[in-house]
Amino acid sequence: MKIEKFTYPFCYTARPEITQAVDSLIKRIDKDLPLKSMLSEGKMLGVLEVKDVNGHNEFIFAFSGLVGGKSKIDGFVPPIYDLTDPNGYFKRKEAEISSINNQINSATDDEDIIKLKELRKRMSNELQEWIFDQYIVLNANGERKSIKQVFADRGLIPPGGTGDCAAPKLLNYAYLNGLKPIAMGEFWYGLSPLKEIRRHGSFYPSCTGKCGPLLSYMMEGLDVEPNPLDEDKEWLNMDGKATEPRIIYEDDDIIVVDKPSGMLSVPGRTGNKKSLQKWLQEQLNTEVFSCHRLDMDTSGLMVFAKSVENQSELQRQFSSREVKKTYIARLCATAEGKSLRKGFKGTISLPMMLDYYDRPRQMVDFELGKKAITEYEVIDILPGGEIDVRFTPLTGRTHQLRVHAAHPQGLGRPILGDRLYGGMSGASNRLCLHADSLSFKHPVSGEALTFSSSK
Repeated sequence: MKIEKFTYPFCYTARPEITQAVDSLIKRIDKDLPLKSMLSEGKMLGVLEVKDVNGHNEFIFAFSGLVGGKSKIDGFVPPIYDLTDPNGYFKRKEAEISSINNQINSATDDEDIIKLKELRKRMSNELQEWIFDQYIVLNANGERKSIKQVFADRGLIPPGGTGDCAAPKLLNYAYLNGLKPIAMGEFWYGLSPLKEIRRHGSFYPSCTGKCGPLLSYMMEGLDVEPNPLDEDKEWLNMDGKATEPRIIYEDDDIIVVDKPSGMLSVPGRTGNKKSLQKWLQEQLNTEVFSCHRLDMDTSGLMVFAKSVENQSELQRQFSSREVKKTYIARLCATAEGKSLRKGFKGTISLPMMLDYYDRPRQMVDFELGKKAITEYEVIDILPGGEIDVRFTPLTGRTHQLRVHAAHPQGLGRPILGDRLYGGMSGASNRLCLHADSLSFKHPVSGEALTFSSSK
């Protein structure tokens, strides 16, 4: 019998038993109208498969943060530390800080206001320090540390809310009760928030900012799957079949290549995985210079220069938006997405920014986000409800097409195979996003060039 390793929570495909447990939980919630009402505005939930001391497998569940102002609900594990006790230290100190807010609002002397704000800041920082001292977590080796110490060991300070996500709640409960973790998954229930992209019933990786250091400590002693992003992946074409890079065009100055999915554009931080740049240098036995990038999971056309001077000119064209690119994407079948028909054209304008607590995820933010605009055209609607779309990005934000496809105010349909933005509901072994055409001026002759991977 094959013994599977524990789920690597930051990049995974939910195992069948976890998916079945989630389906059962969703059905239970849907039947419990008061609970459904409390969760309907949107909440991240988690499920952990465990083995008890008698060798029996079971599933336990958790929710992130609070639900309806409650930290404890039947059917879900309790918090690592309960801050909701009305007579507890946290609530008393919280009330004191609130009273200072009232004093600030009623004060008229500028010097008094400054002193009160300094007092409020000091008390808030002290209360946050106290909170992280109370959150004591275990790992599979039976070791215990406060969240404050877990982060301090890595030279970090924990962000607010650390320890309240579903995953650390589940692991801590399992260790406290002698249960062995087998597999895990976190999924979204209810409406999607306006900033983050969350889709009802879809699985998502654990956040890297709050849960990255914490879960890494809590999983010590478990046999955990390797990070899939660190493994050598099979290079795939748009149909999900194994392939090699394909040179589309080459002259004395540039080279245009069709990159497969699963291949890095340029060498990564470790330098262990084969990149398209390195592959080209080996094929041509000469140095080539990158002018732009595609995500590892995105396939399609890239241009490389054969000199630093030509690289500089092509990079200038990319940065000044003189280069035109189109992408082909296959979107998930979903009843919640924007109603689309073949031939329909439109424009998506949703400003974007990095989700600092969950890199590399991006989110939509109308106040702080940078302008991001995408034109689209519906190419085909497949029998299963999946939709093929041609995207033309007019700006070049990180994950722009993935976010604009998945966000409810965009198309509301994640790209098939997208682990970060909820596109894992269909059967695909790759992100179905392909850079199909590329137009730019030759860096030496100035001739207008257009390349298509389909020709």
